[in-house]
Amino acid sequence: MAGPLAGVKILELTAVVLGPWACQILADMGAEVIKIEPPYGDSNRSLGASRNPGMAALYLTCNRNKRSLMLDLKKPGAREAVMKIARDVDIVIHNNRPQVMTKLGLEYKDFKEVNDRIIYCGTYGYGKDGPYGEKGALDDSIQAISGIAWLTNMVLGEPRYLPTIVCDKTTALNVVYAVTAALYSREKTGQGQEIEVPMFESMVYYNMAEHLWGQTFDPAIGTAGYKRLMSYHRKPYKTKDGYIAILPYLDAHWHKFCTLAGREDLLDDARFATLADRVANIDDTYEETAKTMVHRTTQEWLDMFGATSVPTNAVNTLDGIIDDPHLKEVGFWQELDHPTEGKLRMTRFPVNFSGTPAENRRHQPVLGEHSTEILLEAGLSQQEIDAMVAAGVTRQV
Repeated sequence: MAGPLAGVKILELTAVVLGPWACQILADMGAEVIKIEPPYGDSNRSLGASRNPGMAALYLTCNRNKRSLMLDLKKPGAREAVMKIARDVDIVIHNNRPQVMTKLGLEYKDFKEVNDRIIYCGTYGYGKDGPYGEKGALDDSIQAISGIAWLTNMVLGEPRYLPTIVCDKTTALNVVYAVTAALYSREKTGQGQEIEVPMFESMVYYNMAEHLWGQTFDPAIGTAGYKRLMSYHRKPYKTKDGYIAILPYLDAHWHKFCTLAGREDLLDDARFATLADRVANIDDTYEETAKTMVHRTTQEWLDMFGATSVPTNAVNTLDGIIDDPHLKEVGFWQELDHPTEGKLRMTRFPVNFSGTPAENRRHQPVLGEHSTEILLEAGLSQQEIDAMVAAGVTRQV
């Protein structure tokens, strides 16, 4: 059964993770995605474990359900080919700086000339109208400027980057909801539009949802930073034989925790009487919880709280999560037989649609795997394509 975006056609001019992951999400939901790559391919084709050149792990995890068209956009004929393809697409997504797209003649106005219903989405470091508009950006630099890296300084006394590309992936999700919202708008109005999804603004929006805190008011009535999250003691608790995550957060959680764990003494302590009290005394709250958890094994605690509403989990390793029983039961890990890479482990799309389920339909393409068929569909003749191949504008696989 087709996914919810079946029939939507997307032209992707992106690389690394932000753009490719956003386009893969849309492709998982049924959209047809044509990925245009330069002669050297997406840079992620060389990052991570690999069995063959150009098909490394980080590329494979962000580029399923797509077709690949190799075009050297700096050579004559490439732009014209892009515009012929654009006549029949719904969405263009790129993650180049706006100045690059201007130089290539691939701005919104250029696409609108050939398709006035097109939705054009640019996602890059900073909004183009601000003083940072021409700066390049990658995840680390956006973690720094958006305040993400400073969060660890507030806890550990040293700014650090989170060990995940949180800016790329969060901004990618913004791209997904932005273009789907624009599709809905077009259904009502018949009009396409230009969308800008800058990483900096996206991450400040993300970061300050909880951390604006006292700066919510003007003038401020306190500093920024959600105090519970700033405690050095906010971390998995040590047990007799390992670690566990437990969060007796709400008042009902706290009462249940203190009762089952044999810490009724804490119920009479004014520091912990309500959620607001526990947050105001968050270091004490975490320390008392930690003192409690060391007296039993991880499994004993899981058995004790597993049937309650108190959030309780074991601490998974990245390798260990592959064997998580819940993920196995829901079929989250799926196998794909790739024609050149052999058997691959893939994540299932995490959202369940009852009527239009997402699915893994296409293997990750080798560079330029679909160049000829895409150009033929756009109306170019085989003779024209052969000439482009000879000139190094594209390639046939």
